[in-house]
Amino acid sequence: MGDRVQLQQVILNMLLNARDAMGDIESRPRILTVSTHVDTEESAVLSITDVGIGFPLENADKMFEAFFTTKQDGMGIGLAISRSIIENHGGIMWAEPNDGPGATVAFSIPLRSPPQ
Repeated sequence: MGDRVQLQQVILNMLLNARDAMGDIESRPRILTVSTHVDTEESAVLSITDVGIGFPLENADKMFEAFFTTKQDGMGIGLAISRSIIENHGGIMWAEPNDGPGATVAFSIPLRSPPQ
């Protein structure tokens, strides 16, 4: 159970960030991969992987801080808001650099509402 509009906004923000990260890439194909899977019987994961510019591992948590941005014209609020939405849905959100070029941003949310 979740707010469809809020979750759509999170996914859209993730897609736009991945697109932007690959904007200046000309030396290799631009590949964006969206994947989902059931992580446990109680949670599902959505991840978006790009082959863009990536980021240093030490910035993995900073990316979710308000007003932290790696974009020249970025405001630094998209991922902070996205993480807040996911956490309000009982989930977690994270980012990690890929082994090769680019990065992966993902979230895990419960498949069902927790008992009240």
